[in-house]
Amino acid sequence: MITPNLATAISELGGLIEDADRILPFTGAGISTECGIPDFRSPCGLWIKNQPIPFDVFMASGEMRDESWRRRFVMEEIFAKAKPGRGHRALASLYRAGKVPALLTQNIDNLHQDSGIATQDIVELHGNTTYALCLECETRYELSWVREKFDTSGQHAPDCSCGGHIKTATVSFGQAMPVDAMRRGEELTRHCDLFLAVGSSLVVWPAAGFPPMAKHNGAALVIINREPTEFDALADLVVRGDIGDVLAPFIAG
Repeated sequence: MITPNLATAISELGGLIEDADRILPFTGAGISTECGIPDFRSPCGLWIKNQPIPFDVFMASGEMRDESWRRRFVMEEIFAKAKPGRGHRALASLYRAGKVPALLTQNIDNLHQDSGIATQDIVELHGNTTYALCLECETRYELSWVREKFDTSGQHAPDCSCGGHIKTATVSFGQAMPVDAMRRGEELTRHCDLFLAVGSSLVVWPAAGFPPMAKHNGAALVIINREPTEFDALADLVVRGDIGDVLAPFIAG
């Protein structure tokens, strides 16, 4: 069912939420755009000006590692200023109410953590951009440390003391998906009774496989996204509207 208006969307979604015992939200970039974080694929998205740097290119080229960090620090003010939006707060309310045991996200902005969902209950399929890791020994580095080294070296990416390259803790094109996150995501998907796909274009695989997996395992499937997705025909409810407007009524308190 594609909802004809906002009131119908909220009513139908409210009924599904009330009936569900284990809701699994699956969020994409669309939930964070009202927070000031641009998405990637839209006409105004980040990839219009800067094509992504594939993982193999990052590893092979010092110049591309420098460029990767330059881009990240250009975005720092945007990420630092962003606060959880209405969608984040609504999902956090359902989490506190015991309806949501955990959450899957393709986002890297840490806003679900900031909304009050415990870190251990957030499965980050594409990593997190608010800190960095050594790709060899997995030592964690704070961005402030990387920024200091980057600036004092003439804008060159620092390496770890072990000699490994340091990268934001995100999953780049061509980089292996996190095995533990994917395994946990599959387990949660197979055992939910309501799967909420929120703000995802559902075109990035293998993460895009979770919505049909949930449906095939008996869960109701809801897709909330401004644009059509290839799984709309599979969904029990499709809402093409502003995510904040749709989810705001579910913010508790």
